[in-house]
Amino acid sequence: MFDIINKLLYPAIFVNIIVKHSSTTVYIEVIKNKVVINSAEKNFETTAVDEEMYEFITSYTRESPFYYISLLDPSEEQGAVPTCSKNSIWNFSDLSNSEHICFNNKWTYYSSNYDLLNLEKKYVTIGLDFLFSPFIILHNFFIDKIDTHKAMYVLIEESYMSLAIFDNSELLFAQHIDVENYKQSDELSMEDHSALEEEMEDMEDMEETIDLDDLDALEELDDFGDIEDLDTLEEMDDFAQTKDLEEEFKQDEEIKLLERESENFNEDYQRFLLIQSAIKYFYKDDKFNSEFIETIYIADSIKVSRDLKKYLEEEMFLSVYIRHMDLVKEICETAKLELQ
Repeated sequence: MFDIINKLLYPAIFVNIIVKHSSTTVYIEVIKNKVVINSAEKNFETTAVDEEMYEFITSYTRESPFYYISLLDPSEEQGAVPTCSKNSIWNFSDLSNSEHICFNNKWTYYSSNYDLLNLEKKYVTIGLDFLFSPFIILHNFFIDKIDTHKAMYVLIEESYMSLAIFDNSELLFAQHIDVENYKQSDELSMEDHSALEEEMEDMEDMEETIDLDDLDALEELDDFGDIEDLDTLEEMDDFAQTKDLEEEFKQDEEIKLLERESENFNEDYQRFLLIQSAIKYFYKDDKFNSEFIETIYIADSIKVSRDLKKYLEEEMFLSVYIRHMDLVKEICETAKLELQ
């Protein structure tokens, strides 16, 4: 009875944390009487709980004894296997150094003991109530499809991808990939980059042409001989320099744009290669109950470009559906489900 009265008096505070490659996002919801009365989100340029992050979190948690801190598992050595049977788990992965949990008596997700111990030390100042596997987040997000469809499901984060193949709620295959540390394979041919490289070379040729034009203009000025109106000459020089600076600025912006396009191209193509490789592995390895995959559902938490969809459709002939995911809020919703 005392706890019920306290919960009526105090709000529930949900603190949700995502660790990226070099930063951390914290999202907080304050709920009272099942209504969100306040929320806040902040990014920190650190992967540790520094003083600024600690103060941000505790400024909310100190307002109520009912607060819950959730973290999306950032461990590299994690994954999921399509069984809960202790005798069968080892056919898919060696989990002797991992903590593993059976989900819905159907499949198992796991994370290494070493990573879990490091996380416990890392967050000792604030504590952790929930550590969520990305496969649980992915499952909950696509529950309307997973229960009735056979498809691959992919959660795309900034540094990781979590892939799972479900057939009417039965897990067939899963893989967690550290995209940040992935080294591009030889499959990425030079032909894929040729168009961008040609554009970059054209930009360099433009720079050289402009430099030569500037020299020609100076030679033409020398041919004029003595000019009595030096002020006029200075004005001409100033005008020419201004035009040169404008052209240089324009070229720099165009080069930066091409570099950004090239970077996006590389990242999307890299993700495509990883997905392609995972599907090939699923088809070829006898330990998986391989089924032909025609559809892929992507939970996009970072706003990938349209190129990824194009690669999957044109190269692998998949039907591709992309849903935008606000990942940190999905973690919050998962924490709420845990308390029901």
